[in-house]
Amino acid sequence: MSETTPFIHRNLPRLLLEAREAVMLHTRPSLREHGLSDQQWRVLRVLGEHARLPGGVETGRVAREAFLLGPSLTGVLTRMERDGLIARGRCPQDARRTVVRATPAGLKLVKRLSSTIEAHYAWMEERLGKARLAQLYVLLDDVIALELPVDVEPAEEDTE
Repeated sequence: MSETTPFIHRNLPRLLLEAREAVMLHTRPSLREHGLSDQQWRVLRVLGEHARLPGGVETGRVAREAFLLGPSLTGVLTRMERDGLIARGRCPQDARRTVVRATPAGLKLVKRLSSTIEAHYAWMEERLGKARLAQLYVLLDDVIALELPVDVEPAEEDTE
């Protein structure tokens, strides 16, 4: 602690945001090249990861895993549906719920972008070293688990 600030530790939320932005500097141009916003990519990534689910993914789950609030997700999905990247439907088990799935065009875009993103991760692994990058993933997972409320289940492992 110094005389000018009551803080002892560095600003972890700001550092995490700065790290995210640094990584996205490499990803964002590819997204824009394909007409995608960051939010649309997060939705496509979630749907791509769950493409094998037969009925699609419930919108609440998409919102949680893509870190979007419900009203924002609605607008994002509307634009993505208009662009032919996703399709919406009713949940077979509960018609009150909406499910979303990536269309073949959406899945093709996920595949195309994933190669660019994976190339960037390979570059990061080369620069940081495989062990340090693995350690970073473990530390981030640990921080997330540490800060989760007791009644919340951790999300499935994400590779992005």
